[in-house]
Amino acid sequence: MRSRDDRRSGRGHIDWLTLVVLAGCYILWATSLTLYALTGWWPVLAATVYSVTLHSSLQHEALHGHPTRRAFLNELLVFPALGLYIPYRRFRATHLRHHCDERLTDPYDDPESWYVSCEDWRHRGRVMRLLLTFNTTLAGRLLIGPALGVFGLWRHDLSGLRNGEHFVAKAYLLHFAGALPVVVASQALAGINPLVYALAIAYPAMSLLMVRTFAEHRPKRDPHQRSVIIETSPFFSLLFLNNNLHYAHHKWPTKPWYRLGADYRAEKDRLLRENGGYRFDGYLALFRRHLFHRVGPVVHPHFRRDEITGTAASPARRVARVGFGRPG
Repeated sequence: MRSRDDRRSGRGHIDWLTLVVLAGCYILWATSLTLYALTGWWPVLAATVYSVTLHSSLQHEALHGHPTRRAFLNELLVFPALGLYIPYRRFRATHLRHHCDERLTDPYDDPESWYVSCEDWRHRGRVMRLLLTFNTTLAGRLLIGPALGVFGLWRHDLSGLRNGEHFVAKAYLLHFAGALPVVVASQALAGINPLVYALAIAYPAMSLLMVRTFAEHRPKRDPHQRSVIIETSPFFSLLFLNNNLHYAHHKWPTKPWYRLGADYRAEKDRLLRENGGYRFDGYLALFRRHLFHRVGPVVHPHFRRDEITGTAASPARRVARVGFGRPG
């Protein structure tokens, strides 16, 4: 028998609204590419980037148990790899590990942390230090953040493949199977070759997603004060499926996106007290404050036990670094 929380979260039935948004996402993607010959490049680019970013948000819903209770069916519904770069199963594995709030922002244990430890910082070269510092600004995150995140994940997973981690190999095989129809369809519908699609559509879509993930977490000692609330317009609320209300999502990770907003508004004052008032009044405020100004340090400000004793964490404890909360 399902619990009351499961029934309220939507895990006991099909989320039809999520299915409607998913269908709309695929229709927008296919239509924008089909109209390429009539409208020219820029309208197609804007609509397609939006649809690919929305698809990433829908993948995030899928791994959290929506629109159905069956993980296999949810994976099948978001199987086309519109974003090309990140295998869904790797995103699912790293993101669910990220939801250990006691470890949020931890350089070793949180796969979506952009922070590095003192030990790792000492071993970085000058160029990498400059890149990581630039990445703490919103301009840097949009320009090089996707490349750093994808490189970190692929490097980690390549090591896993060399060590015979079959689940990683399976994730990439499934990903290639999902990416193939995407590149074939983009070529057939709009004459866009895979390299152009990857650089002009998939990469900007990941940059747009990083507008949401840029300030999602900060390294506070109180885990409740590590996640942000960004109140924004319906345009971005739909694009990010209310994941901009990020503290609310971490508090209620199984809630479907369309209930998260209403429940946040009902308990807004309490939630903002809990998260220490970590809030932005829309993404324009975020751009104004952090486009060229750092959101925080590169090195995690709190010492870890293993670094106090002078020993770095073992390679086995280093996690796949994806750095987009999502492609979530």
